Formats: sequence, structure tokens, C-alpha cells
Amino acid sequence: MQKLPLPNAEVYYAPRFFSPEESNAYFRELEQGINWQQESIRMFGKELPMPRLTAWYGDKGYTYSGLYNEPKPWVPVLQKLREQVKEATGQEYNSVLLNFYRSGNDSMGWHSDDEAELGKEPSIASLSFGGERRFSFKHRTRKDQKPVSITLEHGSLLLMQGPTQHHWLHHIPKTKRPVQPRINLTFRNVKG
Repeated sequence: MQKLPLPNAEVYYAPRFFSPEESNAYFRELEQGINWQQESIRMFGKELPMPRLTAWYGDKGYTYSGLYNEPKPWVPVLQKLREQVKEATGQEYNSVLLNFYRSGNDSMGWHSDDEAELGKEPSIASLSFGGERRFSFKHRTRKDQKPVSITLEHGSLLLMQGPTQHHWLHHIPKTKRPVQPRINLTFRNVKG
């Protein structure tokens, strides 16, 4: 895994964590086997549909964007992926948030995964299957630090740990260029 040159952060990227054949098979299995939902969030006083489909699986519930996610029980494909991520990162994960970006119109706004139930310095392991998407970081306080973007490839692993969530925001922007559907899994360890 290569370390990204971000100050106040520990971010590592493995572009070909899985082979193209494994990645294609995982994408199909996740697309068809996960109980996808389109949640709504309150923004500017209105209920708006999230610009992506989501699912939450694991041992613990979790609240983000004001939504409580009741965990669905682990399914074999997610258990297998969790074991492979655990082996690569040396970290324990008890939950996973899945996002399905159906087109370039689906996105994720600027945020950090810094909820109290993730602990002081959370480890977030992110797998990507399907179409490539730009993933950007921007420092919370340092205006001299330019945003940094990478392309998350089919079958890649991105690991964010240490002080990363305290100092950096990240997002998946919308894009007008044609992109293939993408499934992202973010493994995390929910405390409490």
C-alpha cells in the first residue's frame, strides 16, 4: 500500500487490491445480494433523497447525517471481504456502510468520519468496485494546503486512520462525464 502525502494524516492506497476478475465477481454479487435503500436526509428544512443508495451491515447500529442505521446481519460476501481487509490492515472491523453510486449524479458531500462512536482515531477501510470515481481530500483548517484528489479504481483499497478524520474532509463529487456504477464499502469499528 502506498502512503498518500497528506500532512496530519495516515492515508494508504492499494489500487489493485483485488484482480479484475475478483472485482467483477464482487461487484455483481454485491449489486444483486445487498438490501439497498434510498434514505432521506433533512437539508435546508426539507426532506431530500440521498444522492446514492446505502446499506448498513454489522454488529452495531450507527448514526450519521442524523440517521440511525439499524444493522442487518452479516452475509457471507461481506464476512469474506471483512476478513481480507482485516488481514491487509491489521485492524478489527465490526460494521460496514455500503454506498451504491448508480451514475455521475450520485455523490457524497464533504464530511469526515469522526462520530464519537468510532473512537478517537478511527480506522476506515474503503473498498471500491465498479466505475472509477474521483475521491478528494481538503484540510479542515490549513488554507495553504491544496485539496488532494485520487481516482479510486475498480478493486482498490483505501485506508484512512490515525489523525486523518480530525484534520481532513473527504468527498465523492458529482461528474458530468459518463461513469459506470460503483459500489463502495467502508469498514469501521463502532464502539459502545
